Amino acid sequence: MKLVIGGSTGFVATEVLTQALKNPAITSIVALGRREATMSTAAGSNAGKLKSVICKDFENYPDSVKTELENADACIWTIAVTPRKLSTVPWEATCKISRDYAVTAIKTLDTLRPAQEQPLRFLYVSGHFAPRSRAEIPPALENHGLVDYGLLRGEVETLILSYAEQSHGRVESCVVKPGLIDAPGAEKRDIPGVPHVDLPDIAAALVDQVIRGFEKDTLSNDDLVRIGGRVLAE
Repeated sequence: MKLVIGGSTGFVATEVLTQALKNPAITSIVALGRREATMSTAAGSNAGKLKSVICKDFENYPDSVKTELENADACIWTIAVTPRKLSTVPWEATCKISRDYAVTAIKTLDTLRPAQEQPLRFLYVSGHFAPRSRAEIPPALENHGLVDYGLLRGEVETLILSYAEQSHGRVESCVVKPGLIDAPGAEKRDIPGVPHVDLPDIAAALVDQVIRGFEKDTLSNDDLVRIGGRVLAE
């Protein structure tokens, strides 16, 4: 399997990269980001799987980047503006980074797979409280002034799932909705009503789903804990 990791130097993506390097089912990894991806010292003989690809414009991929993305089997997309960074990023840029980059990615990867027998598996990492309509807005978003942000992330979920539905079988997509992601050894932070998932668990679940196929088109935090725990136990 050839796997693309979008946003490969981020918090979740770094752990995904580490686990993907160790998985024998994944034979090639394209780490796509604005900076060069670094691998764990434990990668050893698996280091040859990795190709770090730097991209400066996620809305218009240059031909050199497209060449590296050709014939990808799956993609785990982690690029988005997080709630913590909202105050430092203009809203227009937040929409571009969180929505437009993901939509461009799924379309581009689809067009770069001529005559593939299996569909592209595109996995989009969203958030626990991302509503897909105003009727679904939870009080937590209103209380923290995050309604527009939550609706933006929910809009992306809808766009990603709709693209697969309209692809005539060329693409399969999945949205994952984690809560608070806890790094090993780090102090846990609590937000009322928001569940937790350990970083190794969510990474294991993401890698498992692009390899084995998606259980369903939307995976909750509980699903990620369950799948990740099973994979790590195996």
